[in-house]
Amino acid sequence: MTTTVSGTHTAGRREQILRAAVQQGLLEPGTALLAGFVDLDGVEATVTSLHRAFPASLRTLHAFAAKANCLVPVLAELRRLGMGCEVASAGELDQALEAGFAPEQIVFDSPAKTRAELTRALSLGVAVNADSFQELARLDAILAAGPSASRLGVRVNPQVGAGSIGAMSTATATSKFGVPLEDEGNRQRLLDAYRERPWLTWVHTHVGSQGCPLDLIARGVAKAVEFAEEVNAHVGRRQVTGIDIGGGLPVNFDSDETTPGFDTYVAHLREHAPALFSGAYEIVTEFGRSVLAKNGFMAAYVEYTKTVGGRPIAITHAGAQVATRTVFAPDAWPLRIEAHDHLGRAKQGRPVPQDIAGPCCFAGDLLARERALPLLDVGDLVVVPDTGAYYFSTPFHYNSLPEPAVHGARVAADGSVTFEPLRPARSAHPAPVLAGGL
Repeated sequence: MTTTVSGTHTAGRREQILRAAVQQGLLEPGTALLAGFVDLDGVEATVTSLHRAFPASLRTLHAFAAKANCLVPVLAELRRLGMGCEVASAGELDQALEAGFAPEQIVFDSPAKTRAELTRALSLGVAVNADSFQELARLDAILAAGPSASRLGVRVNPQVGAGSIGAMSTATATSKFGVPLEDEGNRQRLLDAYRERPWLTWVHTHVGSQGCPLDLIARGVAKAVEFAEEVNAHVGRRQVTGIDIGGGLPVNFDSDETTPGFDTYVAHLREHAPALFSGAYEIVTEFGRSVLAKNGFMAAYVEYTKTVGGRPIAITHAGAQVATRTVFAPDAWPLRIEAHDHLGRAKQGRPVPQDIAGPCCFAGDLLARERALPLLDVGDLVVVPDTGAYYFSTPFHYNSLPEPAVHGARVAADGSVTFEPLRPARSAHPAPVLAGGL
C-alpha cells in the first residue's frame, strides 16, 4: 500500500513516514502499539557516502557489523548495495548466509569462537580473525586436516586508550579483545606466529565505537598498519596483504545532522596511517551504527498519562525492551524524543518537562527524564529517532514483551511512501504446544 506525502528534511521525512504508517494501519491503538521503521532510501544514501569516502583505487570491502541490525531483509538490502558482512556469532553467520552474502564477503570476529564454529567458517571460506594465541592453536589443528580458502588474520589490541564510554572502548590496556601489542613479549611472539604460519595474511584491529574520538581510532589503525609492515619486514616478503580496520565511527545523537562523516574519518586515517592508502593492502571496514542508526526510528503510543510529585509522566509502549542501553545507561546513551498526535502530526504547544516511561515493570524504565515537550496525551505517539541500530532490531525480552514489527520505508519522488515488512510483530515466548491437545 502507498501513501502520498511530500517533503525532504529529516524531521519532516520521519513525520511523512509516521503519518503514512498510521494511515496504513501499521500503527494502531490496541493492536500495533509500537513499531520500528528503517528509511531504506537513507540507508542507500549512507552506503553510497561510505563507498565514496574511500578511494576507488583501493581494494576495499565494507563489511556491515551485523550486530548493529541483524534483520535478514536489512542485511540483504546492504548486500544489494555492495556491502559485505561482519559477524560475531554462529547465529549472525547464519543470518548473513540467509541474506545471500557469499562466504568471501563475510568476516567472522568473536573472542569466543568454538572449535566447531571455526571448522565451519574455514570449510565455507569465511574470513576469520583470531582473537588470541590459543585460538591460533585451534586454527593450526583445523588446518592440519586440510587447507581453507578463508582469509586469516590476528586481531591486535593497539592499546591506545579509551573513549568517553568505557564499555565501547576496545583498545584499552586491559581490553578483553585481541592480542595486546604492548604487553611484554607479545610483539615478538606475534612476529614469530606470522613467520611460522604463511597463511596468516591479515591484521585486524578495532579501537571502539560510540564515544571514541576519530584521532584515537586513527592512531589505533596506524599501529595495526605499522605492525603489518613490521611483519612483512620480519619475514622478508609481503605476507600481510590485508588490514581490517574495524568500524567505530561515532554517531551524533543530539540532532539530525550526520556528523562526523565517513570522509572526515578517512581524512584522519590519511593523517595517521598514510601507508594504508599506498595500494599495498586490501582493506576491510566493519561499520555498523554509523550506517543504520540515523536511518531508523521507532514510534509508540501513549497508553496513559499521570502526574506524580508534580511531574507529568507519559506511559508508552517503548521502554527497556527496545531501548535497553538508554534505560540502563541514560547518560551515555541519551535519545531524542518527538511528540506527535494520533494522526502522526508533530504536536505544537508550550514545552512541559515530563518523563517518558516504558511498559516494563521496574521504576527505572524511562526513555527520558524531565524532557521538555508539548504535553503528551493518551493516544499520542512518541517518536524516537536515531534507533536504526541496536534498538528495535535486537529487543530485550524483559516481561516477555513481544518483539515489535519493523517496516522498511521508501519515499518516491512524488512523495508517496511504500512500506515493506522487515520483521513481523511476534511474541517473545510463543505458547507451548501441549501433547494431546487441550
